Amino acid sequence: MSILILIVHLLVSFALIAIVLLQTGKGADMGAVFGGAGNQTLFGNTGATTFLGKATTVAAIIFMLTSLSLAYISRGGNDSVVSDVQPAAQQTQTLPADAQQSQKAADKPASPPAGEKTGTGSESGQQATPQSQ
Repeated sequence: MSILILIVHLLVSFALIAIVLLQTGKGADMGAVFGGAGNQTLFGNTGATTFLGKATTVAAIIFMLTSLSLAYISRGGNDSVVSDVQPAAQQTQTLPADAQQSQKAADKPASPPAGEKTGTGSESGQQATPQSQ
């Protein structure tokens, strides 16, 4: 069914292109080229509808109906495009060696545990002196 509608849609679209290209414009006479189209109304003269005008209308109606039919057929139910997407897995962050060392240094407590010496000599009131090597 959808193949038949698609074939009709393609044929009508090519026919519509051909019909529109075969029609002449509303100001296509030589006088309009040089600005002599002053006797026409705002949208051009509306005379009797030609065969090509009627064929354009019919082809346009068929084109719209086949477009709507193909869109209705292709919707395929209530499935969403997003329904097949899997949730992202939990990612773990790995740090380079330098970053791991700086992370360990940041995790150390600011003051040493009770009973440990700091090595600064500030407990006895003396200033720390750099040790010579």
